[in-house]
Amino acid sequence: MKTYFPLITDGSKQKQVRKKTVSFSSMPSDRKINSTAACMAFMLEGCEMKKVRSNSRMYNRYFLLDPDMHWLRWEPSKKDSEKAKLEIKSIKEVRLGKKTPVLRSNGLSDQFPDECAFSIIYGDNYESLDLVASTADIVSTWVMGLRYLVSYGRHPVDIAEPSQPSLRTSWIGSVFELADMEKGGHIDLFRATQIIKGLNPGMKESRIELKFKELQKAKDQYGEAINLDTFVEVYCELCTRPEIFFLLVQFSSNKEYLDSKDLMLFVEVEQGVEGVTEDMCRDIVQKFEPSAKGRERGYLSIDGFTHYLLSSECHIFDPQHKKVCQDMTQPLSHYYINSSHNASLLDDHFWGSSDISSYIRGLRMGCRSIEVIVWDGPDNEPVVYVGSSVASQLAFSKVLDIINQYAFESSEYPLILCLVTHCCIPQQRVMAQHLKKILGDKLYAEPPNKEENYLPSPEKLKGKILLKSKKLPPSCTDYEGDVTDEEEGLEMSRRVGADEKDQLNGLGCKRLRLCRELSELVCLCKSVHFRDFGLSKREQKYWEICSFNEVDANRFANEFPEEFVCYNKRFLSRIYPTSMRIDASNMNPQDFWKCGCQIVAMNYQTPGLMMDLNLGWFRQNGNCGYVLRPAIMREEVSYFSANARDSLPGVSAQLLHIKVISGQNLPKPRGSAAKGDVVEPYIYVEIHGIPADCAEQRTKTVSQNGDNPIFDESFEFQINLPELAVLRFVVLDDDYIGDEFIGQYTIPFECLQPGYRHVPLQSLTGEFLPNTTLFVHVAITNRRGGGKAHKRGLSVKKGRKAREYTTTKTTGIKVVDELFRASTQPLREATDLRENVQE
Repeated sequence: MKTYFPLITDGSKQKQVRKKTVSFSSMPSDRKINSTAACMAFMLEGCEMKKVRSNSRMYNRYFLLDPDMHWLRWEPSKKDSEKAKLEIKSIKEVRLGKKTPVLRSNGLSDQFPDECAFSIIYGDNYESLDLVASTADIVSTWVMGLRYLVSYGRHPVDIAEPSQPSLRTSWIGSVFELADMEKGGHIDLFRATQIIKGLNPGMKESRIELKFKELQKAKDQYGEAINLDTFVEVYCELCTRPEIFFLLVQFSSNKEYLDSKDLMLFVEVEQGVEGVTEDMCRDIVQKFEPSAKGRERGYLSIDGFTHYLLSSECHIFDPQHKKVCQDMTQPLSHYYINSSHNASLLDDHFWGSSDISSYIRGLRMGCRSIEVIVWDGPDNEPVVYVGSSVASQLAFSKVLDIINQYAFESSEYPLILCLVTHCCIPQQRVMAQHLKKILGDKLYAEPPNKEENYLPSPEKLKGKILLKSKKLPPSCTDYEGDVTDEEEGLEMSRRVGADEKDQLNGLGCKRLRLCRELSELVCLCKSVHFRDFGLSKREQKYWEICSFNEVDANRFANEFPEEFVCYNKRFLSRIYPTSMRIDASNMNPQDFWKCGCQIVAMNYQTPGLMMDLNLGWFRQNGNCGYVLRPAIMREEVSYFSANARDSLPGVSAQLLHIKVISGQNLPKPRGSAAKGDVVEPYIYVEIHGIPADCAEQRTKTVSQNGDNPIFDESFEFQINLPELAVLRFVVLDDDYIGDEFIGQYTIPFECLQPGYRHVPLQSLTGEFLPNTTLFVHVAITNRRGGGKAHKRGLSVKKGRKAREYTTTKTTGIKVVDELFRASTQPLREATDLRENVQE
């Protein structure tokens, strides 16, 4: 079987027409790498590149690899030939792009694109040889080849064509032979295209067909018949991802595949998996290696390695978090609770219609707090609707039927039913009858234990529905009485233009007549009006819950951050959107989670960033609807301010290193106005959490490539409160008119798996995009304390950061300034001691 070295257009010496070269570009004329030997062949032959000096001047030089592969040489040079060379073993690092001061200098940075530059860092003094090539293809080949020689130069590289076919070509050949049922040595173009698409489901048929036609034209072959050589060549060029091939040769002791020992090293050192055995690695080979010969010998070829990295085993989300993995025996107030606002709405508050399917969708997505707004209906039957959606009202009994049916389908932990009542007394009695009859034993009916100080745990309340609503005061002995109808009650009446003349004392409280039958069904979640934190601390009972309009909650978060956190240690608080959000837009849940607010009610019908954060956040505990709050927000004796802008006492900050390597099969944005299928993607990496942690960074735009764009960019984030941090990847299409959304993925920091991982992308509405992923490397350093125990990716080289010491400003008062000056040295010593202990 032949080894294929495709053509490349570059500045190499024109010794012969057909070069044994290689290309990594994903343009239609591309030829991807399919062997280490291809890289070496190109480097041995050499090519012309520009050598950049520190004075920002560039010189054309011809660079080539010595036949013994120990030296890199360039010519012509003013130096004698023995000085115009660089020993391969002295190379410390090969950097892609403008990553050195010389290449970043003002005189040069605009003269060539980032992808055409690379630097070789060498010697004990870490000097740099800065080079610029004519195309990104040449850069990729040199970077790949040099990195291979630096990492695994001890293995001899056979440049000659192998006498025996490789595992890969043997397997592809056997696939071709099975398809060639006529045994005529060829198959038709349609069949060949379908086979390659079947082996790589995300690849476009048009791209495969174009590649076949290009190769046939180059070989002066025409027609629909595809022979074995052409089939193998097209497969190798289209289906080899260079970034994965480089990873394989880094860990391989045999250049073209991983044996079980190589795989053990990769899984343990890079993927952070503990207790790896050779048997585990043999199982991986049996599961993912496509060739029978490879499985028999225990070898994982480039195709098997690619399948493994794309599998759920190398997903970025830690599978431990796919089931309930947190302590569920803490008081209810110690958990964030997945909550829906106006669950019956399909659209916005003004035009939206009510629909029973919205309740089903919310419950199936893990909602543990559902709002039901009830009004007087015809024939003495209460109805459910929101705002002006009177035309699509739902019978209260039907809504309860659905809640009863789906309440515990996705989670066995308690469901809080937030009842907002606008009914007359007779229809309230009907509501009470429906609640008892339909929900039966599921309705929690035990009165609170007055000797306790905290709510029961989710574990204790499994399978129970808690009613959050108004309750008659103990002093009321009649069958009905007055209660204040603040919170959403007033919001809703404003929305439908109801009379507000009953407001009392300017507090925005409306009177509501409540019947005893309905009042007695409320046990652990009695709705009360919030006045201030001091009064609540003295008088509020643990089973009483306050609801806050987001405007008020934001004010408390900014003006009383410590008090708000302290309040939420004992009491449940529910945050609901302001009535000004008539478009049903969502507030940022992180603004209230950082204060410890448990129930942040979201408009589930409105997709976007805020819903992405909410849904991503609640995935971390088996999507059961409950997430244990950070320890610093639960412990009785602890200090935490929601607006902390620095590291927190008692919580160890973590450093998150993210390398965005590549993207796969990125689709054209839905509804895009631009013509054609070409996308120009770039990626935002965002951190959401406490103010000190919020940050975002973006990659460069990759021109006209959505099939396998290579980004190869690294970012670093300091995470001060890991238990509240969320990582979000957003992929956008760079467009002249306005950048368009391609996909996103949101994951809690605590769920990240270290190592080389694929990130599945979701559409705007939350569906996973088929075969669309990002390939990233994740490493977490200094991980201890706040998070769970976790091995980290070990391939991060972290530069030493200059220490920051506390400094004091002069006040102008001599005695005070001298006193502070005397304290500077002890403070520096204390900082050194702390940093040294941490290191």
